[in-house]
Amino acid sequence: MLSGGFNVIGFSWITSPAATELEAIVLDWLGKIINLPEAFLLSGKGGGVIQGTASEAILVALLAARDKALKAMGMGSLERLVVYGSDQTHSSLEKACMVGTTSSTAVDPLMELGKISQDHGMWLHVDAAYAGSACICPEYRHYLDGVELADSFNMNAHKWLLTNFDCSALWVKDSSALVEALSTNPEFLRNKASESNTVVDYKDWQVPLGRRFRSLKLWMVLRLYGVTNLRTYIRNHIDLAKHFEELVRGDAKFEIMAPRIFALVCFRLLPPPADPDNDNGYTLNSRLLEAVNNSGHIYLSHTVLSNTFTLRFVVGAPLTEQRHVSAAWKILQDHAVILLKSYEISK
Repeated sequence: MLSGGFNVIGFSWITSPAATELEAIVLDWLGKIINLPEAFLLSGKGGGVIQGTASEAILVALLAARDKALKAMGMGSLERLVVYGSDQTHSSLEKACMVGTTSSTAVDPLMELGKISQDHGMWLHVDAAYAGSACICPEYRHYLDGVELADSFNMNAHKWLLTNFDCSALWVKDSSALVEALSTNPEFLRNKASESNTVVDYKDWQVPLGRRFRSLKLWMVLRLYGVTNLRTYIRNHIDLAKHFEELVRGDAKFEIMAPRIFALVCFRLLPPPADPDNDNGYTLNSRLLEAVNNSGHIYLSHTVLSNTFTLRFVVGAPLTEQRHVSAAWKILQDHAVILLKSYEISK
């Protein structure tokens, strides 16, 4: 509300020094909390900028990577450029290279990928939109080992760090790569501060020209909660997900579909031995998903892992307690029993 009420149009330093300086400060704070290498901070050659979404961060990274490659290879080499992403990468990549798996929150081996990228002169972008928040906890920071070999990194504070949408933090090792790819300097935007090259103009770090005072809400979260309380918040959600995982493992009618690392549990209802649908439980689990969501008590999402329809249960709401997780599991069990009985009747 404050961000909107101030109506700051902070596309350049001269239009709002406070918005620009605060964004630089809080992104250095957050970068230090997740122990990003110094090169990603403003004290190095890089720095952070708040994008609207991870999709925008990916697009910005792609544009910077493209222009850097074309500068080295020649402008006529556009058709030779290739982007690599995992088979579970975010759907925005299809619209616009990122690392990580949206469907199951598996983590790709950054160190190995980083070495390959460096050997071949490739831009490596690490997308930690969801799970990056967990890395504020020291026991999860090792999942970012190898980020020092990346060129850019992003995480969404609005996903799991108690910050209202939209607030996607993007860091780059070399801010000049963004500026060279995205900078525009029409006459009506020229000013002494910008031309002195002593200030940051965030319009040159993003696709749009205008931008909101997003850093204010991130500043308030960091100051209000502090690192200790934010870590407690993350750990509590992960513990609740562990509890749900244990409930699933304790019921022979279900199976875990992927290792749980953070607060997402991927699972499914096992089809009966003589599955009348003959589709490895695809129809069974899609019907379970529909029944559970139509109940109005809980809402699940799904994905497909190794050609298998998979249910996704994630803990992410600030007020979620163990009793809510247990109640959700009871709803799943009840609807599963009803479905399996209907399969027996149809034999």
